[in-house]
Amino acid sequence: MNIVARVKNILLSPIREWAVIDGEEATINSLYTNYAVILALIPAVAGFIGNSLVGMTVLGMTFRTPIVAGLVMAIVMYVIGLAMLYVFALVINALAPKFDGQANLVQAFKVAVYGATAVWVASILTIVPALGVLVLLAAIYSLVLYWLGLPKLMKVPEEKKIGFNITVFVCMIVVGIVVSVVMGAIGAGLGVGAAAWR
Repeated sequence: MNIVARVKNILLSPIREWAVIDGEEATINSLYTNYAVILALIPAVAGFIGNSLVGMTVLGMTFRTPIVAGLVMAIVMYVIGLAMLYVFALVINALAPKFDGQANLVQAFKVAVYGATAVWVASILTIVPALGVLVLLAAIYSLVLYWLGLPKLMKVPEEKKIGFNITVFVCMIVVGIVVSVVMGAIGAGLGVGAAAWR
């Protein structure tokens, strides 16, 4: 699999690409090593550069996260982000049979990984912290990618796909909130809130 072609295709022609992905042979390990570990670096590295090197300027003062705290947060964010993919796949896999779909952890992991593409790619904008808000638009597009891929790969019948997608989204939001609280606590412990300014 060519990672650049996959990114381009999933972003520009997702319906066709989900059909291709559906039929591909894969393992959780191959999805991690050939795709997720590479693209998940974008938000971690860009966030570090934006927060610790570039900084956010407010009222003439530039605030930066201290380098060591920024590096630790980037590593933690990267590891937790990769772990979250597996958690999302477990949720998707557990819910699919309840909506007459097929349980298949590899297919669920494909959805978790490829659906995140838009957010990963757009996260390059966080190099300039003021542009980070645009990543929210990419998050909406990632939801569209999940919406299209979930029922296709998990074989959920047409009449049940809306309920399935909404249930998965609610579970993902709950997990996301829990992780955000944990990340906030870690950041506070590292003194990220006490950013250097000048």
